[in-house]
Amino acid sequence: MGAGLLANTLAAKPGNGKGSPGLTKGDADILRFLAAAEIIETDLWQQYNELGGIQDNEVPGGTGSSAYTNAVKVLDGDMDQYIHDNTDDEISHFTFINAYLSSKGAEPVNLDQFRTLPSSQATGAQQIGRLTNLMQLTVDTSFWTRYRSDSQNPDFGDTLPQAIPALAAGQFPAIPRSDADLSPPDHLQAIANTAGFHFAFIEQGGTSLYPALAQRVTHNEVLRILLQTWQDKAGNAPPLTDPTNGLVFPDLNADGELTQTNLIMPEPTIFLDRKFPIVSIIRPTETDGAAMAALNALTADGLFIGQPPAFFAFLTQLAQAADAARHGS
Repeated sequence: MGAGLLANTLAAKPGNGKGSPGLTKGDADILRFLAAAEIIETDLWQQYNELGGIQDNEVPGGTGSSAYTNAVKVLDGDMDQYIHDNTDDEISHFTFINAYLSSKGAEPVNLDQFRTLPSSQATGAQQIGRLTNLMQLTVDTSFWTRYRSDSQNPDFGDTLPQAIPALAAGQFPAIPRSDADLSPPDHLQAIANTAGFHFAFIEQGGTSLYPALAQRVTHNEVLRILLQTWQDKAGNAPPLTDPTNGLVFPDLNADGELTQTNLIMPEPTIFLDRKFPIVSIIRPTETDGAAMAALNALTADGLFIGQPPAFFAFLTQLAQAADAARHGS
């Protein structure tokens, strides 16, 4: 099904990359993959907002969970506002990219046929089909140390340690699965802590992906679309052990600067060549396989547990097309 959808997409109108109304095929392929990524992000942020964000007409759906909202606000007093605004932003991102694709004669991306995963049963969540699964996450927290290290960078083949080893070793909920998850208190806080680290995992991954793919685009307008920033919101996650499943959140301030919670991200590191002075950058910046690496990271995160093979086939072909794009093609 996914392969058929991709095969039937419209070709983008050719453009010269300067100021023409059309896009190169490569630019369209990159934007289509990013539109899919933004739709996926919108789906997961809407689930967070329904239970932990500010409830208003600006972001549709959900009625909120006061207990979960209070738990995520332990991480930051404005976390409910952050969740709400991130959700609103993601809705605008995929809507804009799809509209831009359509305006250039390229097919927009629609993943509605894959909205089949179950919702949380906790009070406050909508009971609708989802694209993503926030109840069995395996969160890669090596981003934390990657953005703090001054001597290592994935562009040089370096592998950074996990800030929260337990989160990368199991499957844990980042939202209450039902009202039963609202207690005991340390269990609910562990769920909120997981969400906090997942927020940063998602946002830093997207921000790294955009400049990586930006190096491959041709059209100046597309380059402007692919420039973004991010911020960290996991830093105040309190140390604890979840009494229901043994998930351990260590004291991040106990082991020195690499995991210290009050430092900004990103800290300076090596860039382009180890002979140069260190500099604060979003990393990695390597473009080869960037889209596929992003898809693999989201899959390893557990977001797509329960999705059918057609879903993975469709996203894989979008990612492969984006990775095959080259400047001028």
